[in-house]
Amino acid sequence: MTYREAIEYLNTFVNYERNTTYQYKSALNLKRVKGLLACLGDPQNGFKSIHVSGTKGKGSVCAFAAYILRTAGYKVGLYTSPHLYDIRERIRILKPLSGNNRNLSCAEFEGSISRKELSGLVAGLKPILDQYRRNCPYGPLSFFEVYTVLSFLYFKEKKIDFAVLETGLGGRLDATNVVEAGVCGISSISLDHTKLLGNSLTKIAGEKAGIIKRNKDRHKGRKPVVISAPQVKEVSRVIRNRCAKENAVLYSVGREIRYRDIKHGSKSQRFDLFGLRGEYRDLRIRMLGEHQVVNSALAVGLIESLAMRGQARIERKDIENGLVAAIWPGRFEIVREGPLVVLDGAHNDASAGNLRETLKKTCGGKDIIFVLGISRDKDIGGICRQFSPVGKKFILTRADNPRAAYCGQILQKLRLCKPGVAAFLSENVRDGLRLAFSKAGKGGVIVVTGSLFVVAEARRIILNNKGKYGQARS
Repeated sequence: MTYREAIEYLNTFVNYERNTTYQYKSALNLKRVKGLLACLGDPQNGFKSIHVSGTKGKGSVCAFAAYILRTAGYKVGLYTSPHLYDIRERIRILKPLSGNNRNLSCAEFEGSISRKELSGLVAGLKPILDQYRRNCPYGPLSFFEVYTVLSFLYFKEKKIDFAVLETGLGGRLDATNVVEAGVCGISSISLDHTKLLGNSLTKIAGEKAGIIKRNKDRHKGRKPVVISAPQVKEVSRVIRNRCAKENAVLYSVGREIRYRDIKHGSKSQRFDLFGLRGEYRDLRIRMLGEHQVVNSALAVGLIESLAMRGQARIERKDIENGLVAAIWPGRFEIVREGPLVVLDGAHNDASAGNLRETLKKTCGGKDIIFVLGISRDKDIGGICRQFSPVGKKFILTRADNPRAAYCGQILQKLRLCKPGVAAFLSENVRDGLRLAFSKAGKGGVIVVTGSLFVVAEARRIILNNKGKYGQARS
């Protein structure tokens, strides 16, 4: 089976990432995933797992945790979604660093599964999948479910030490929730996917907290451990109640895990962290914004919990070097200078608010031009409300994706937030970038945001046209 044939076969399974008009509770079924895994010998039980859910920041948390473990000498499987360019980015293996290489920065999407490996996995699994989909009593398998099973098979085959798993949607019914993770994290929860997960924070939190569950470690006297980001009261209540029900220990950033003295820089930021096992002074991360300090603190809590449970040996320098090595493209990523170009996949009201605050701290006083494209199932009005006070001009565009909102839809919401706004329409990202660069001076700032689809297109265009779009970031 060729790589193209493998992708074509995977695309025969229903893809809820492209079609969001489905019934969440009836479309997703963990019994379906567990049945398929049972046919394969339950590969998800062949390694230790960290499981992370949440609305925003969960991918960054996973990256921080994976790089710390990798720096500590472990072989780490990293499963995340969605991808920026290539579906292979979702399944990665970070090989351990040792000796003088332990503090080296890492390449983006390093360790992604190869085309040959992916096509081989699909070819080997196809006969079982074909038989299972004919006889499965729990409805049709989805693309995400099949790809999650592929990741488990790959991780087991490669004999990883740990898997760091990001939920796709929700948590309770997500395909990743078949793992028995003794340690799990809940990143910041906010309103998103309300038509699927519920129209209140309490309902959404209930779905996200569904990854907290009693596990096989309970007979050994070890309770599951949960690390949570700071949450609003109603979300905290849901998480506490779930932990009590599942006999899990809960630690929270801002309570048991604290940070202070953030020093913001143009390329990195430093802070002190008071964790579960001790103090860490002058930690440095390359992801900008206070929300990334929260995400890194959450990740440190996850790793400390593994150490406290006797599942990993972690030294202080592993945390220091792992945090600074971690990269997560498309999250307040500065890719060019002259003018400064920032890429950030903020796609809901809360993440847009985080981006706005980070821009104030890093780009305060400069003229900001937004290249803004939003998926039509997102809170377009909420995103526009966050950006309208800090943007001087707006280039409204749309990604090459069926979920993309039309520019006129965004303009209507933007004008409600900012009457008389200086807005320009561009039906594709490439033309939107050209327009933005023609209007930005060398001292200005261009922010591409609103959707990871838009960010991915812009990133590829800019990085593949060196010299055309300002100066490369050193």
